[in-house]
Amino acid sequence: MTPILELKNISKAFGPVKVLTGVDFDLRPGEVHALMGENGAGKSTMIRIAAGDHRAEEGEIRLDGKPRRFAGPREAQGEGIIVVHQELLLFPALSVAENVFLGHQPKTAAGLVDWGRMRREARDLLDRLDCPNLDVDQRVSRLSVADRQRVEIARALSRNARVLIMDEPTAALAEADVRRLLEVVRRLRSEGVAIVYVSHRMNEIFEIADRVTVLRDGVSVGTRPIAEVTEASLVSMMVGRDIHQLFPKEDIPRGEKRLELRGVSLAGVVEDISFDLHAGEILGIAGLVGSGRTELAQTIFGVTPATSGEILVDGKPQKIASVREAIDAGIAYVPEDRGSHGIIRAQPLRENVSMAILDRLTKFSVVDTGREQSLATDAIKRFSIRARDARQRVGQLSGGNQQKVVLAKWLATEPKILILDEPTRGVDVGAKTEIHRLMGELAKKGLAILMISSELPEVLGMSDRVLVMREGRLSAIVDRKDASPAAVGAAMMQGRREPARAGAAR
Repeated sequence: MTPILELKNISKAFGPVKVLTGVDFDLRPGEVHALMGENGAGKSTMIRIAAGDHRAEEGEIRLDGKPRRFAGPREAQGEGIIVVHQELLLFPALSVAENVFLGHQPKTAAGLVDWGRMRREARDLLDRLDCPNLDVDQRVSRLSVADRQRVEIARALSRNARVLIMDEPTAALAEADVRRLLEVVRRLRSEGVAIVYVSHRMNEIFEIADRVTVLRDGVSVGTRPIAEVTEASLVSMMVGRDIHQLFPKEDIPRGEKRLELRGVSLAGVVEDISFDLHAGEILGIAGLVGSGRTELAQTIFGVTPATSGEILVDGKPQKIASVREAIDAGIAYVPEDRGSHGIIRAQPLRENVSMAILDRLTKFSVVDTGREQSLATDAIKRFSIRARDARQRVGQLSGGNQQKVVLAKWLATEPKILILDEPTRGVDVGAKTEIHRLMGELAKKGLAILMISSELPEVLGMSDRVLVMREGRLSAIVDRKDASPAAVGAAMMQGRREPARAGAAR
């Protein structure tokens, strides 16, 4: 069968950074072709080249076997290549029908918008997606995330999508909505639509994909029929090295209990969480998006104080009703979104590193810039931050170096407990390895680390124990020796049950 879309020998660089090198990819009509790889592997860039957002320096795009060069996304859309982005690009104040046909509304003979036809055709598209209860006149702002995604897919179909690229389509969906989305994907495949399905979720890949292509460090590792791969072989293709090299985890004797949670709840979000965390231990938290991982971290850190239960630090109950109280108790938190909550991009490295301890560096409302400079210089050496000097703006640094700045900022508070939420998200493989090494060094020095990660290899590679969350509850706690992708994945996907191993009992 002739591929509908081919990318041949595609290379792309942004300045001195090579993002894609000689990548090949093909897509056949009526198939679901999964695209996988770690963060930073080049998936997003490849998608943007296929959709006309970026232009490759080398290689060619073929559509129906013929070479094409898109001047921009509008031209690619005109050929039926449509992307459904993870961040849905809808206008909340407009109706469903208006969003579906935005930019190409049906017109009357007089050149006016044909509102009746637009509503009818929007209704037909939604019926095609099995959405009979979605009102085409409803404002998008009032829809659930799942229904907004259906509107986005209907919008793609309104442009006669022949190639539908779905970028992490289930990242923000509850499980019931995931099942409905996969049914939509199957229906579109049966109608001959060719689908590129980008996801980190192994279970979805094995359920829905016909073939899978893996990118690693901007290079295509290989394309395989889904029947010829296993979860382990896919992980190996994505990681590309022995797990012990990528995750330099040492066995460190556990010290005393640093943190204990007893029946901690945040009304409607996190329910009845109990576990302990020891000095020198890395406790990983796994779970799907929406499982309550970040909400639990923010509860411990006082961003959203617990509504019930008890938090103990070094065996003593702590009332943590604010971030300041958490810091005073010896807790630090590196947030998931470093750009919005971890750093101030426009400020220099020096001021970012000192931000959490300004009260200690200030006398009579004047900052001791000498101590601030010394702190930043030490951080640059200690964390191998690649910067010109402490005066460089943080926004000019790479993602991995920005993450190290956030780490330095919170470690300046001299915490006993460090919470890391997606510590290596958006950084390259080399920076990941450095951050993992730092985590090991910090644990060796007695720091107690609570690590949240959506990357299962990272959780398995760096954790002494794995705490699995589902729907705001604790699903299991698994020891490192028993923590396999199958065991942790089953706890993430299955219904509620009692923890497999109670953390407090250790």
